[in-house]
Amino acid sequence: MIIRLNDLTKIYNSQQILDHLNLSFTDEAPCCLMGPSGSGKTTLLRILLGLERPDGGSYSITGENGSDLTGSVRFAAVFQEDRLCEAFTPVENIQMVTGRALSGEQIRGELSRLLPPECFDRPVWTMSGGMKRRTAICRAVLARSQALLMDEPFTGLDEDNRRLAIRYIREKAAGRLLILTTHQEEDVELIGGRLVRL
Repeated sequence: MIIRLNDLTKIYNSQQILDHLNLSFTDEAPCCLMGPSGSGKTTLLRILLGLERPDGGSYSITGENGSDLTGSVRFAAVFQEDRLCEAFTPVENIQMVTGRALSGEQIRGELSRLLPPECFDRPVWTMSGGMKRRTAICRAVLARSQALLMDEPFTGLDEDNRRLAIRYIREKAAGRLLILTTHQEEDVELIGGRLVRL
């Protein structure tokens, strides 16, 4: 699968955020977007998710055989905010996106790779920011999707948990198109990705 940006442009309050951007992303390797705050990283992800409309240009998504997949690709996302249901447990948050595809036991098995077991059945609001972040990562990775978009997924994670999360994403995202934003070049190397500066 390939996502192609063609002269993509976005303007907020007369300020040009994306300026005739021409890029392509494939499922061959993760793509890591880096750039200063305000360079358009989050805006680009929101456009691909259909949450924003570009002011100019376009993007297309094609399959391996050249078929047009624009508008039909299933995305999963990690936003800058965790966007978890705070009154629900991590298991329940994940069940919301997996439905019956995974049993509670399977979900607990996946969560155990990122969180201590005592967190699984606690309301999310009782958890630390880093625990919430790892829950959000697990939820996105386990959601049925063809592409993963992650906006600064490692924010709030200490060094050990950041590396743990990166290993988990590398394994579980294999075969899917992955675009993530980061401020650390080390993340690009750890995830085996291609660096794109905005």
